[in-house]
Amino acid sequence: MSLEEFKEKNYGKRGTKKRDELEAGYENFKVGVLLHQARLEKGMTQEQLADKVGTTKSYISKIENNIKEVRISTLQRIIELGFGGHLELSIRL
Repeated sequence: MSLEEFKEKNYGKRGTKKRDELEAGYENFKVGVLLHQARLEKGMTQEQLADKVGTTKSYISKIENNIKEVRISTLQRIIELGFGGHLELSIRL
């Protein structure tokens, strides 16, 4: 069984409420994982990143562990001030 087949069987087809909630949760999880990986690549602790961005270690941890959703403006601040990078977003239809 493919992953797509598993999701359809257990969560329904794309566009159903249960499936959309699953997909949205995955996107939030993915952001946390990407931030975690970037922080480790920069050799930073959560506390160091929080200090650079002007937030708390607890908040960074909650984002990385998908406990708290992050606003785009906050994500941009983390990437620019914390990592010295640039946030790029795209929309696919």
